[in-house]
Amino acid sequence: MKPLVFRCFYRSVALSLVNRRLAVKLGSRGSVRFFSNNLVRDKAYIGGKWLSAESGATFQIKNPSTGETIASVPDMTAAETSAAIQKAYEAFQTWQYTTPKERSNALRRWYNLMIEHKEDLAGLITAEMGKPVGDAQGEIMYSAGFLEWYSEEARRVYGDIIPSSVPSKQYLAMKQPVGVTAMITPWNFPSGMLTRKAGAAIAAGCTVICKPAEDTPLSALALCVLAEEAGIPPGVFNIITSSRENTPEVGRLLTEDPRIAKFSFTGSTATGKLLLQQCASTVKRVSMELGGNAPFIVFNSANVEAAVTGAMASKFRCSGQTCVCANRILVQEDIHDAFVEALKKQVVGLKVGDGFAADTTQGPLINVSAVDKVRALAQRPLVDARIILRHVNQRRKPSRR
Repeated sequence: MKPLVFRCFYRSVALSLVNRRLAVKLGSRGSVRFFSNNLVRDKAYIGGKWLSAESGATFQIKNPSTGETIASVPDMTAAETSAAIQKAYEAFQTWQYTTPKERSNALRRWYNLMIEHKEDLAGLITAEMGKPVGDAQGEIMYSAGFLEWYSEEARRVYGDIIPSSVPSKQYLAMKQPVGVTAMITPWNFPSGMLTRKAGAAIAAGCTVICKPAEDTPLSALALCVLAEEAGIPPGVFNIITSSRENTPEVGRLLTEDPRIAKFSFTGSTATGKLLLQQCASTVKRVSMELGGNAPFIVFNSANVEAAVTGAMASKFRCSGQTCVCANRILVQEDIHDAFVEALKKQVVGLKVGDGFAADTTQGPLINVSAVDKVRALAQRPLVDARIILRHVNQRRKPSRR
C-alpha cells in the first residue's frame, strides 16, 4: 500500500488569477449610475442625525475594480465615537422597554424596505466592494433574511420556570437586553454581517453602534436610511465611519468604554485577540468570528468531479475573500493530476472583471494590499522549494576529511 503523499498545485492557479486581476483595465463607466443616489450618504449616522467629523476630515471610498472614487465619508475619532455611545446609551433607556411586538414590527418594516430596494443596495455593494452584481443581489437577500428572522424571533424571547428544591419557592428566568452593543463588521459582506449582528441586538431590545470596515461603509449608511424610514428610533442604530488610521482609537473606545455592555467582531484572528484583551478591562460580553485557515483535502477515493465542484465553491466565492474559503488544497498523489486538469478547466471558465459587467464571475480583490498579499502567497512555494532544494544539495555534498 502506498503511503499518503499529497502534492500542492495551488500556486499556479493562484498566480494566474492574480495576473488576470492585475490585467483588468480601469473602467470608463461611472459606477454611480448603477444604483440610486437616494441611498448614498456621505455622513455618519448618530442619534438619528447625519453628521460630519468634528474636524471636517474625510476619507475616500473607491471602486476596487476601476479605482474610481465614488464617495467620501467622515473620518471620525474617539471624540465622535464617545458621542455615539452616549446617544445609544440614552436611547437604550427607552428602547429596552418597548414590547417584543413593537421591535418585531420595526424589523419587519426594515426587511420589507430592503427587499423593495434590493437592486440599489446590491449595486452599492458592487460599487464599493467589487463583487459581481449577481453575487451582491444574493447577499442582499441573505442580509434581509436576518432581519426577517429576527423580526419573528423577537416575539419568542421566552423565559423559563425552573423546578425548585424548596417547596415554598419558585425560580423564574427572564431574558432582558444587556444594554448598548458595539460591533465592527468586515468588508467582504458589508450588508450581511451588519444585519446579522444588529438585527439580533435590536430584536432583543439593545441599541447598536457599528463601525463598518473602512473600505465599505456606504452599504451600512444605506441601511441607516432604510432603518430610519422603517421607524427605528434615533439612537437605536448608529453608524460611525473612520479611516484605517483612526480605527485603532475608535476600536479601543468601543471595547473599553463601560457604557457598552457587549462587543461583536468579525475579522482577522490577530485583531480579534487584541480586541479581546481590550474588552477584558470592563469584562464585556463578546462574540468573535475570526479568520479561518482551512485545508481542502482530496483523497484517492474521492469523486474527482464532485471534489472539483466543491473546491470551486469553497475557494472562489467572493474571489476567495471569505473566512471559510479553503486556504490550501491537498490532493492525494494517485488522483492529483486528474484533479488538477479538471480544476484548470473550471478555472479557465472564470471571468475576472468589473462587477457590473454581465459576464464577470470574479470581482477584484478589495485593495492593492490584498493583491500584494496574494502575489506573495503565490510566489512563496517557489521560494520555499528553492530553499529546500539548496538545503538538500548541501547535505548531499561529500564531506571532506
